[in-house]
Amino acid sequence: MGAPIVHFEIGCQDQPRVSKFYADLFGWEIQPFGDVAMFNTGSETGIQGHINALGHEPHNYVTVYAEVEDIDAMLARVQELGGKTIVPATEVPGAGHFAWFADPEGTPFGLWKSAPRG
Repeated sequence: MGAPIVHFEIGCQDQPRVSKFYADLFGWEIQPFGDVAMFNTGSETGIQGHINALGHEPHNYVTVYAEVEDIDAMLARVQELGGKTIVPATEVPGAGHFAWFADPEGTPFGLWKSAPRG
């Protein structure tokens, strides 16, 4: 069973400013989606992502998300291997669920489970 990297997220304090920076720098198309800014890199290769201003620490970060079948099972495995849950499984309405964990050295990493289609 693989766990492909399917998304990445850039954290900031001023989402409109940072969104414009990346749009201008790379030519990414930025679209508002609730409290975040989704972007399309304009490429058929690679992964897409979003820019988010959490409103609390951590403000500045980049994290990637691996697609998994069962977020709760993966978070249990993280604990067994010496990591810890940062954000438990959380719904993104209409899209799926995400979670964050920290590896044994404290590096954050994201998990993603897409909502069923159809």
